[in-house]
Amino acid sequence: MSQTSSNAPLSRNVSEIIPRLFISDLSFAENPACLIQYKITHILSTLPEKVHQPPVSVLPVQPVRMQIRVEDFPFAELAAYLPTTTAWINDALSRDPNSRVLVHCVEGISRSTSVVAAFLMAQYSWSPQEAIQYIKSKRRVANPNFGFIQQLHEYGRRSLGRTQP
Repeated sequence: MSQTSSNAPLSRNVSEIIPRLFISDLSFAENPACLIQYKITHILSTLPEKVHQPPVSVLPVQPVRMQIRVEDFPFAELAAYLPTTTAWINDALSRDPNSRVLVHCVEGISRSTSVVAAFLMAQYSWSPQEAIQYIKSKRRVANPNFGFIQQLHEYGRRSLGRTQP
């Protein structure tokens, strides 16, 4: 999405990774003005706590939501969720050309980056390193913890049938 002066203050917290797929922090995901401005239709939350949802009266349309409850620790289980999150993102983007998917965690650095990296691996046959480097080119703060990177390799082997170094 092109950034204009009217959305510059909001854009610090969100990054468009590929068309219609965004990564953000929690403050962006809980802000009705942000969700409306970026026309977010789907929200994937990747944190253990309950996410505040704006009242129905505040948003013109409530986004479709999914949450996986994952801590941001290297040994927290993430790989088991990746086939589901990848399918959910793919379904959201492929069903409607107007859908806009937001994946977030608390800071938009590790968990959300890992989930989007898994999607990119499945979508483009990328290695974990390729997916993460691509995301970092769009979102400088992206930096999955080492355990999540190992789990992306596991996801590539088990779910995508790839042999990776």
